Amino acid sequence: MNLKRVVVTGIGTINPLGNNINEYFNNLENGVSGAGAVTRYDASKFKTRIACEVKGYNSAEHFDRKEVRKYDLYTQYALVAAEQAVKDSALNLESVDLDRCGVIWASGIGGIISFQQEIQGFVSGGEKPRFNPFFIPKMIADIAAGHISMKYEFKGPNYATVSACASANHAINDSLMQIQLGKADVIITGGSEAAVIEAGMGGFSAMKALSSRNDEPERASRPFDVDRDGFVLGEGAGALILEEYDHAIARGAKIYAEIAGCGMSADAYHLTAPHPEGDGAKRSMLAAIKDAEIELSDIDYINTHGTSTPVGDTAEIKGLISAFGEHIYDINISSTKSMTGHLLGAAGAIERSEERRVGKEC
Repeated sequence: MNLKRVVVTGIGTINPLGNNINEYFNNLENGVSGAGAVTRYDASKFKTRIACEVKGYNSAEHFDRKEVRKYDLYTQYALVAAEQAVKDSALNLESVDLDRCGVIWASGIGGIISFQQEIQGFVSGGEKPRFNPFFIPKMIADIAAGHISMKYEFKGPNYATVSACASANHAINDSLMQIQLGKADVIITGGSEAAVIEAGMGGFSAMKALSSRNDEPERASRPFDVDRDGFVLGEGAGALILEEYDHAIARGAKIYAEIAGCGMSADAYHLTAPHPEGDGAKRSMLAAIKDAEIELSDIDYINTHGTSTPVGDTAEIKGLISAFGEHIYDINISSTKSMTGHLLGAAGAIERSEERRVGKEC
């Protein structure tokens, strides 16, 4: 099959290290941590009282009052990042075929802030408890994709991917394949998450997944460190404009990278724990390399999942060694979650945005 080539022509983000791409990269390069004490609610009674929150965000700078009422925070982050990416791509929305432009967006949880607030409001509603009519449209995991689509009148593929921490990676992979198969020319893809609230933090804490290094939050997210004790919850969004290569060339677009291939797998092992030998990670990496028609020796950098959990990091390293053999010692390996924290369903999107300077995806 003669597949289309796919390139990245626009990027945008809002995350714990910055509210735009330049802030994000500057802080990444300087090793800044986005972690700190939780400010969104009183966390004094919780075992974990730290998170990687977005800083200095004011919804009124981006949306009017009616829009704020309709958008959960995860949708707001999605729209902010998507707008940056569209502007960065310099797409002329009046000249592109909107029927061949789509949105494939990810979120692992969706509007959990709206969910918690609505349940609390209903329970405390007295004799006539009621739900807000915007409750469901604010909460569902595919509403961000819908709002992005409506904003830009993109009428091609439009849906959400929900697969926990892999959600944004799956959104990017699906977007890649849609364009490769000739079903779209341009797709806004990425992911967003906003779960720094009692329900999100409490739930992950009950799973014993979070770091409780409250006295030194900047050092709490420490992937692969012998003293790691869990991940630090992050929030925000990352957006990419994926575009068919000839379409991008024809309009003179700048190109950050070409996506050469993708791989997906499941280790079919446990509800929350990875396969202890990293089997799923190994098979997805090897599938991506095969799909890209490159060699193991072509890989010189890996941005790992690296969440800072005792079980997860060990399994991932075993998967890397199994996949790459001796070549693994010639590869640069890092986890930017040491600075951003873990953005759950949006993690893959901000990490793909981070790799614009690598120049090659696999």
